[in-house]
Amino acid sequence: MKNLNDLKTEFSKKNKVVFVLIGLFFYQNNLIAQLRQGAFFTPEQGKVESQKQQELYSSKKEWQKRAKAIKKGIIEGAEISSIKPNQKIEATIHSKKTNDGYTVENVFFESLPGLFVSGNLYKPLNISGKIPAVLAPHGHGKDPRFGEATQTRCAIMARMGAVVFAYDMIGYGDMQQCDHKIETALKLQIINSIRSMDFLSQLSEVDKNKIAVSGESGGGTQTFILAALDPRVAVSVPVVMVSNYFYGGCTCESGMPIHVRTDHATSNVEIAACFAPKPLLLVSDGDDWTKFTPEVEYPHIQRIYSFFDAFDMVENVHLPNEKHDYGPSKRAAAYAFLGKYLNLDTNQIDESKITLLSKEDLSVFTSENPLPSNALKGNEAILSLLKTIK
Repeated sequence: MKNLNDLKTEFSKKNKVVFVLIGLFFYQNNLIAQLRQGAFFTPEQGKVESQKQQELYSSKKEWQKRAKAIKKGIIEGAEISSIKPNQKIEATIHSKKTNDGYTVENVFFESLPGLFVSGNLYKPLNISGKIPAVLAPHGHGKDPRFGEATQTRCAIMARMGAVVFAYDMIGYGDMQQCDHKIETALKLQIINSIRSMDFLSQLSEVDKNKIAVSGESGGGTQTFILAALDPRVAVSVPVVMVSNYFYGGCTCESGMPIHVRTDHATSNVEIAACFAPKPLLLVSDGDDWTKFTPEVEYPHIQRIYSFFDAFDMVENVHLPNEKHDYGPSKRAAAYAFLGKYLNLDTNQIDESKITLLSKEDLSVFTSENPLPSNALKGNEAILSLLKTIK
């Protein structure tokens, strides 16, 4: 028969196990619920976090295991496990405009039942055979798809010999079926990016093996997330976005738990590095969260590329005296990199040749081509649909 002390000891051990299990349960669920948004760390804390991450892998095999977990975490955190690439896209393409060395057309197609992606398709004149393509998401701002920076870079890339598709963020441009900052904006924008890749890759003139993606700021986030998830991306150029302490300040970038899961916590640096060993260009400046890229983020990603003997496949163009945009110097860096890896004609880089079109010229939905009658309208309708997608 057990004495009183034995019973006390046994009770203590059993309850210790129970408390540990309860603690682990709450820890795991708290990890899942945690969002890393905006300037989640200070720059110094970000450096410490980066060092901790790098201690987790010192070989190609160890990094590949880590990258697999990160990709899985994005898919599960953004609730897009059921979204697969290569869905057949039936697009409406209209209102062709011909300029110096390129054409511009207006495009819309359904990404989910009742949800429509809107954008502009830029093509070089006199296309012969299969040619490269560039997907061009944009950042936050006032009517960015219609703006000078987006029009100019897309037109120049078309003059260089690529088919380019610039598409709207939700709540921007012609995509007015819901507000931008809805709860699951990140989920919808990843879906729209994958469907935009479907659209581009299915065009008869596009070389499926030579598709790049490049956007700035919030479009930079779309760039490196899509590049991490979609194997069809051949070249990635995220502009003024990759940071080890800043996670994106909008719900469309960090509003869902893609950075912290039960088995790991990651950063946008590691997400961008999931693209290794394919060509990656980081464009950074001295006035935002990319100001430390040459000393911190770039060496971290270079180390990962070195595991693949692909050290020279990642580059950084740092512009310390510039600000947060996709301005002329940043565009020049992207043109050179895309020209190198997509075999484009860099002799066609002359921004004075570009004709800036009006918002009316680039608007997708018109009296002749209205928003389809089955289109969902309003945040509640969009969120209800997204809840059915897992």
